[in-house]
Parts: sequence; C-alpha cells; structure tokens
Amino acid sequence: MNAKRTLSIRPDPGGAVPETAMVMAAGIGKRMRPLTATRPKPLIPVAGQALLDHVFDRLRAGGIKRAVVNVHYLADALEAHLRARVKDIEVIVSDERDTLMETGGGIVKAREMIGDKPFLVVNADNLWVDGPADTIKLLASRWDDATMDALLLVVPYARAHNHPGRGDFHLDAQGKITGRRKPGRVAPFVYTGVQILSPRVIRDWPEGPFSTNLFWVRSIEDGRAYGFVHQGLWFDVGSPPAIAKTEALLIDA
Repeated sequence: MNAKRTLSIRPDPGGAVPETAMVMAAGIGKRMRPLTATRPKPLIPVAGQALLDHVFDRLRAGGIKRAVVNVHYLADALEAHLRARVKDIEVIVSDERDTLMETGGGIVKAREMIGDKPFLVVNADNLWVDGPADTIKLLASRWDDATMDALLLVVPYARAHNHPGRGDFHLDAQGKITGRRKPGRVAPFVYTGVQILSPRVIRDWPEGPFSTNLFWVRSIEDGRAYGFVHQGLWFDVGSPPAIAKTEALLIDA
C-alpha cells in the first residue's frame, strides 16, 4: 500500500472544522507507571509541558471552540489544571469518577454535551507535529458527511514513533478502511488517537464500559469508515521510556 495514493485529492485546509472536540482524558495510565502514581497521565510533562496542554495547543490552532473532557483517575487534578490553563476554549467536563466508561462508553456518556454535529475526538496522551498544514484543518477538509461516519487520522506503520503494536488498518486508494489487522500480520497504518465521528454512530450501545471499536466495526461494515494519512510527526507516548525518545526526536524536528 502506497500511502500517497490515499491523498490523490488534495484537501483544502481552509474548510470548516468541527465546533466541538471530545478529549479522552479519563484513563488510569497503567503503562505509564510509576509516573502516574501521583498524577493523571494527561498531566505527565513531555517536552516542557503536560500532554494535555499539547492537545489543547493543537485544538486552539485548529479552531476548535469547545471541548468535552472526560475525567476519572485523579479527576480533581485534571479539572484544576483545565481551570487554570484553558481560558479561550469552552471546557465541559464529563464526570466518570464513579465508573470508567472506556472510549466508546465515554462518548455515549457525553453525547448530550457533544451535540448533534460531527465532532473531533482526541486522546489526551496524543502528541503530534503538523506537516505542511494544520492537521485538524486538513482532517476536517477531508470529511464528507454524505459518505462518512468515521474519519480516522492514521500514520504509516514505519512512521509510528514508539508504537508498540503491529498496526491497525488497511486502506484502499480512496482512503476507505477496508479491514483491520489480522492476527500474526502487520497492518500498514496506525490509528493516531485523532478522529472525526458523526453522531450517527452513537446508537445501539451496550450497557457499561465499551470500546470505540464497536462504532468502527459498524462503520467499516457499512463502507463509511475512512482514514486520512498524517503528513507530520506522530508519537505514541504511552510509557516512561517513550518520553525520552519522543523528546529526542522533537529536538531534531
């Protein structure tokens, strides 16, 4: 698979971006222990600032107006940080203190806060550097509500810095997701933790916590799930050793 083939139609980064972002910040951060013993993972510092601050820098640059942030582990610290640091984006907290709902369940719990328009979803431990243009604006310009229910920002497996897995998805020449990684194989594209979803996917959910995989499987089966290839740098900052590796690469970027 040639990643460049998925970009045969160059998007216009001047297009409208979603008004609302869902920031997934409720995880316990087991892989980041012992650093998460006293602070939530989104507040771990990388390259001079908290991971969550990197995310809000990207949201701010992309033109996002409001953010729904789910909280669970050490939630008081996260809320205090948001109050102190985020003044120019409306922040709405989705409280999961009682039960961690995972990614799909977190979206369901926050669905009334998110609203009825396509929305951006960003993992709070996500760190990326833009390529030739703003990544969020590029992703939004690729969104086609008539044909898509899910649009995932992906990166080629070879450029997925610190990624411990073996890839996630296969794409066709138009960027449609044609399948997931098969056991024992490597998939050519890795999900970055950034996506646009239509509220249409929030339906028929199970009780309790569940993964966003449920929404993806439905969208793939319906032919309405697409990937957009990130042209800049991306880092999986999921463990303490990944922090130093990420900071070293950022110095050279």
